[in-house]
Parts: sequence; C-alpha cells; structure tokens
Amino acid sequence: MEAKGSGSISMKSLERVVSDKALKLRNSFPCQICVVGFLCGICLTSLFLAALTSIGTFELAAVSFSSFSPPCNSTSQIINTDRPLKWKKKAEREEENNDDQVKLLVSAWDNLLLNNEDYFKKLGKSKDDVLNAPHLENCEERTRVRERLDTRISNQTFPSWISGGDEDNYPLTRRVQKEIWYHQHPLDCEDKSLKFLVADWETLPGFGIGAQIAGMTGLLAIAINENRVLVSNYYNRADHDGCKGSSRGSWSCYFLPETSKECRERALEVMKKREAWERGTVTGKQNYSTKEIWSGHIPKKWGKPWSYMKPTTEINGTLISSHRKMDRRWWRAQAVRYLMRFQTEYTCGLMNVARHSAFGKEAAEIVVSAGGWRNKKRSEMEASVWSSHKPWTPRPMLSVHVRMGDKACEMRVAALEEYMRLADRIRERFPELNRIWLSTEMKEVVDRSEEYGQWRFYYTEVARQVGNSSMAEYETSLGREMSTNYPLVNFLMASEADFFVGALGSTWCFLIDGMRNTGGKVMSGYLSVNKDRFW
Repeated sequence: MEAKGSGSISMKSLERVVSDKALKLRNSFPCQICVVGFLCGICLTSLFLAALTSIGTFELAAVSFSSFSPPCNSTSQIINTDRPLKWKKKAEREEENNDDQVKLLVSAWDNLLLNNEDYFKKLGKSKDDVLNAPHLENCEERTRVRERLDTRISNQTFPSWISGGDEDNYPLTRRVQKEIWYHQHPLDCEDKSLKFLVADWETLPGFGIGAQIAGMTGLLAIAINENRVLVSNYYNRADHDGCKGSSRGSWSCYFLPETSKECRERALEVMKKREAWERGTVTGKQNYSTKEIWSGHIPKKWGKPWSYMKPTTEINGTLISSHRKMDRRWWRAQAVRYLMRFQTEYTCGLMNVARHSAFGKEAAEIVVSAGGWRNKKRSEMEASVWSSHKPWTPRPMLSVHVRMGDKACEMRVAALEEYMRLADRIRERFPELNRIWLSTEMKEVVDRSEEYGQWRFYYTEVARQVGNSSMAEYETSLGREMSTNYPLVNFLMASEADFFVGALGSTWCFLIDGMRNTGGKVMSGYLSVNKDRFW
C-alpha cells in the first residue's frame, strides 16, 4: 500500500515539472515563430493546391481530370458526403456540352420548320443565325428551281429529274421522259387540231393510292397512243385543308402538273362544249373500258425496250429474267416517274418534317461534331452549286415495305420474318448496312421490329392498323390528309433508299420499284417475298 502511494506522489511531481517546462516553452519567442511558420505553411499549401486544380486539367496515370465546377443549372455535381468525390474526365465534360448543343440545334430546326418567329425573338436571334440543316431543303427555293426546270428550254437536252447513268435506269429512260414531257407540253395549246383526254382520278372506296396512280398510267398510255394531251382533273385525296388555293383537289398539290397551265385551261374550256365530245376533240374515262385502262396497249413508239432489261429482281432465291408483263412493268415505271417527276413546295415540306423527325438528332450530332453550328454567310458555291445536292440521309439505307391486312385476298402475304431474311441477305453482301426505313400499315409489324436489335429502324409516327380491318376503314380513321400524306412520304423515302425489299404482288411495291428503276437504282436490285399475281 505504501509503495503504491509514494509512486503516485512521484508521478504527480513529474507531471507538474513537465507542465511548467511546457508553459515556459510556449511563452518563448522561438517557439512562437515555429508555430506561426507551420500554420503559414499549411495555408500556402492549401492555396497552391486550390490554384492548381482551378486552372484546367492535368494528367495523372494516363487519366485526364478536370476541375470540379458544376454548372449553375445542374444538381448532378453536388458533393455527397456519403461517398467520395468523383472527378469528371475532360471527354465526359465535352460530351455533355455537345449534347446540350445538339438539343439546342434540334430545337432550333424544329422551330424553323414550324416557322416560329417567337422562338427566335425570345432568344434575341434571327432564323438566319441557325446553320442550314443538311437533311432539310429550302422548299421555297427548290420549288422555284424545279418550276424553272420544268420548261421547254430546260428540257431541250435531257430531263433533269433523272438520276444516274443510262445503265442505272431502265432502257431509254431519258429519251422517253423527255418525249413524254414534250407530248404533254405542246407549243400552242390553242391549236384547233389539239385533242385532249380529261379524267378524274379514280374515287371508288376500294381504290388505294397505288391503284389510282396505276390507273392514271394507263390513261397516259391511251393519250400517247391517240395523240392526246392527258389532263388529270379532280384528285379526291388532295381535297383537304393542307392543299391550298387552286391546288386543293388536284394532283398539283403534291407534284408539278402533268401538263401546262395553258393546255389545262384550254382542255377545261373545250370539254364544256357538246360538239367537242361528239367530234372526239376531248374524251374522258367513260370513253374507255376498264380493260383498256388497266391492261391496254403500251405505247410502241419506242419499240420494245423491255425486251433487253437487265434481270435485277429476285423471288424465292431466283433471279427473274423475264415474265408475261415485262412491257407493263417498263411502261408503268416510265409513267409514274413522269407523273411524280418534281415535288411541289407542299410535298417538299412533308419530306422535311419526315426527315427531321427520323434523322434530325443524327444530323445535329454531325454538325456539332464538325465544330460550331452558327451560320455563316452563304458563298456563291453554296448558292449556285451545292444547293442542288439532295438533302442528307443516313446511308446506306434499306427500305422495307410490309403489306399485310386485307391484301391477303389478292396475294400471299408474308410476315416480317420473311422480309428480314431478305434484308439479312443484302447485309451479307453489304455488311455496313444496318439501317431500315420501315413502311407498313400494321402496328404488329412495327412492334415486332424491336426484336431485331442489330438493325436500326426508322418509320413515320402515325397510328397504325390493328387486326384485319380493311384498308378503306383504316384510311377513314386517319382522315384524308394524313392517309394521303404519310404513304406518299414513305413512297418517296423508299424510292431514294439504297436497297429495297417488298412484295411485287402489291401495286404499291410495284410502283416503288418503277420509281427506283427510273431513278438510278436498277443495279441495287429488288428482293421480293412474292411475285406479281399477273406474271
């Protein structure tokens, strides 16, 4: 017990000694200098590190870092004390910045298409400040050019609406297109010897757009054989609010008219006179039988160019070299190309909206990645040369038209799987192909497309058919304007695609094939899930 008490007293004495020494040292000047110097060193080190991390990026172990400076409108970078601070790589920051620019550019293009002046006023900008979108056309300007090209002077050489070389189109395409144009645009529409064929487009409920166009190609053949000028009259599918003024209820709402304004006016004046009908100066659909219109004589003034067409269509793995309707296939291709040779400003606008909806984000990414998207003054090269180039679309592109529904009563319908097997056939030869423009009236087809993850699908945003209701019922549910506009957009997209898979038993696919074979796409080939029912 004593030993323990004496040890405790000694320890307390030692603590008092040490405390006195420490107090003396604390009050000494050298110690104070050391403490102050130590604290100053800590402050300087902190300032140096702060400055270092605020002046950009630095490399460490091959990883790029950037300073932590969250944007004022972002909460994603707020420090979370529950987990360690994560530094953002420079590439990630640049990617975020590019994403913002892409969204801004797409939004600007959206409002350009809507002609929304208020949007740009709020930004304090003009529409001219936005770079012209590579996937959009200046429709007003392009329409003026097309109208100028659709004149006698411009067509003295070869028609400007034909793309590719002669080997890329059906035989004699350029010559035939030029001569059809001249036939439809006589020098003097007041010539008393001139004869006309005036006809409304077919209006029976069971006739789709494809059947209407096919019927008009038959009437054009009759007009050429009888040396008449074809004048198409009322077009019911253009009888809607989108078609303004005199173009309402007329084919000229969508494409430049098949004849001149002077000849149209002359024909409509002549048809009011009874003696003109009696003398045969003017005729109409009622003067011809259904057989004459749908399967009548093909114009023979160009010989038989269909007899040496290249075999480029494959059905069931076999390349078709000939069939019973080669002449009709060649003629319908020529006729539909002529009737749809130039888009109007209205159709151009529809195509702009469709391309922007499908490809707008991709186009903006390309523009932004090229560096800077603010517009610059147009050069003479841009205005005079590059402006004639077609609008950008992602390529290569495969168009697939899947026809099902009530078409089963006319042809063997195929499921999407059959079309995709043919798509894979093309991709085996062209492995860079991974994009599909899908056109179909069936919702189930669009839904099934999601199963093909190796392909990127594009399609128009429209309500689609469910079940086996008739096409007429489906079109009625969409309304006249929508049920006309979106199929025509799909038709033109398919015509411009690099490859095409369809069903030749469908008149629509048959006409798409014709547009492609007179539009520089012959050597792209055509894979079909079935054959035309008349072959």
